[in-house]
Amino acid sequence: MFFRQIKHRGDNFSYVIADDITKEAVVVDPGFNADAIIRLVKEQNLNLRYIINTHHHTDHIAGNEDIRSSFNAKVVAHKLAKSRKDISVADGDTIRIGKVAIKVIHTPGHTPDGICLLADGKLLTGDTLFVGECGRTDLPDGSSEDMYRSLFHKLMKLDDDIEVYPGHDYGPNPCSTIGIERKGNYTLKKRTLGEFIEFMKQP
Repeated sequence: MFFRQIKHRGDNFSYVIADDITKEAVVVDPGFNADAIIRLVKEQNLNLRYIINTHHHTDHIAGNEDIRSSFNAKVVAHKLAKSRKDISVADGDTIRIGKVAIKVIHTPGHTPDGICLLADGKLLTGDTLFVGECGRTDLPDGSSEDMYRSLFHKLMKLDDDIEVYPGHDYGPNPCSTIGIERKGNYTLKKRTLGEFIEFMKQP
């Protein structure tokens, strides 16, 4: 599987995933990195089929239209997403490019439409889980209760060796693993739901 993490403008990460044989590809969260993504797709001679958004915030979808118009790709987002999309997905759905299967994990909390994507041992976490942090829940439509369930009932159920690739470069490293985050991420310390809600209210 071809996999590339891209940070061209600002601290947003974008990702390109492709099947090595068929060259079918997806881009995840183009954000402000559209020109770098377009160059990469052309250099690698990829057939970009989908643009997947982990949630609807502008810093993740800003490049959608440039990439859509360049490659005639379809935009994929959770069914609750407020942004323009061609294909709606839900928890447990699979997006396929060649032999690569990308599993959709619905992880609301930062936004109701938040999703993570699991492909070949790599978890793209959007603004749900960062290296050493988790996403904010104090923005419109955010929910600390939903974030608690997404982190502890879904992501922390995954194996330690799953690699974590976040939506922003906020941590000491650009990527991590579930095991490293489980041990060292202070937002993932064992807390009751009530304790977590109070924790998320802290500045």
